[in-house]
Amino acid sequence: MRKKQEKRMTDITVIGGGFAGCEAAWQLAKRGIKVTLFEMKPEKFSPAHSNTGLAELVCSNSFKATRLGCAAGLLKAEIKLMGSLCVECAVKTAVPAGGALAVDRDRFSALVTEKIESEPLITVVRKEITEIPDSPVIIAAGPLASQALSEKIAALCNGNLSFYDAAAPIVTAESIDMSRAFCQSRYDRGEPDDYINCPMNKEEYEAFYNELVNAEVALVHDFDKNSGVYEGCMPVEVMAKRGRDTIRFGPMKPSGLTDPSTGHRPWANLQLRKENEQGTMYNLVGFQTNLKFGEQKRVFSMIPALKNAEFVRYGVMHRNTFINSPGVLDYGYRFRKRENLWFAGQITGVEGYMESAGSGIIAGINAARYLKGEEPLRLPATSMLSCLAGYVCTENKNFQPMGASFGLLPPLENKIRDKRERYEALSARALADLKESLKKHGEPVTEE
Repeated sequence: MRKKQEKRMTDITVIGGGFAGCEAAWQLAKRGIKVTLFEMKPEKFSPAHSNTGLAELVCSNSFKATRLGCAAGLLKAEIKLMGSLCVECAVKTAVPAGGALAVDRDRFSALVTEKIESEPLITVVRKEITEIPDSPVIIAAGPLASQALSEKIAALCNGNLSFYDAAAPIVTAESIDMSRAFCQSRYDRGEPDDYINCPMNKEEYEAFYNELVNAEVALVHDFDKNSGVYEGCMPVEVMAKRGRDTIRFGPMKPSGLTDPSTGHRPWANLQLRKENEQGTMYNLVGFQTNLKFGEQKRVFSMIPALKNAEFVRYGVMHRNTFINSPGVLDYGYRFRKRENLWFAGQITGVEGYMESAGSGIIAGINAARYLKGEEPLRLPATSMLSCLAGYVCTENKNFQPMGASFGLLPPLENKIRDKRERYEALSARALADLKESLKKHGEPVTEE
């Protein structure tokens, strides 16, 4: 082990008040480091942001499944162990979502903002940053960093990559035709009313499909014209063009559901998920789109239960930028050519809210350890957080964003054929190893 470094106790700058920036600032403050957190809202908004709060959700309001037999569930359990602010706030602002953790987005953002602003060691400055400081800094500006800052990051990293990101529409609950819909969680996980299902028979689906693939899309901004479509947030109309049944096995899959009006599984089914705690708004699950607003109203209203739907928000598509992390970042999200600079969040190539939060936690902890003259934190190779960090920093000529996946984890010594049991065993191993590693490094462990 390397000799302990000289202490460098000083202030640090965090750029960006999203999931990664808030988590990084939180971890630094909990370790006695003074933080100046820069957030450009409300001085300036990105094309996808509209709320002045920190940790604003711009796409889905779901953080995916909670069960440990799911990669997303393991990820949340790991970052909870490490004292995640976002998981804490998500649990307190949760809305019913079956086996998933979904939140009232406004209440969630407000609670994170309150926690950050009330922390004595964190100073929030509402100002756009256009230059990268020479002093210690974590860049967590997100995939929608301002043009000025993006140019500085691009110069620093010898170029960056862009891909499209899309958000799904939201409709009012009272405008959903419940005579053509039913409440049920897929495979009866969670409460029956967590989701509203909009079934379609074959004839209805065929008509809908034909209009969807021929609908008019919105114009793309000039700075996005050379970008590709990222698989993890693909517009439903793009997915549909891959084949007539593609979305029937994707966002409109009917598996695990029974339409009470027929007693059978629907031919196709769109699920609606609560967007707020009151259940007055619902999100069209998996229906991220770049169709023109008028086309969204026309085409999506062909779904029988949405015939008279009132759209609170139409789907939008926006730029999403990430750096070529394998060439510039190390395992701890530190910039290889500058020891007092770290990146965190989706700009590093981790994909997803909680993946971003996890990278912010690691960057924040490692920045604090650097400033205290301590060795960087190296998590066990069996943990999801470690594997995501490893993916980001490992050479890859075709580097693309990656979310939590059991495929990233090393296999078990003893093979388990049953997938569910295998995933649960992988999760149990990851959490046990992570606890041991954190204690070994003198890091706190947040238990139940």
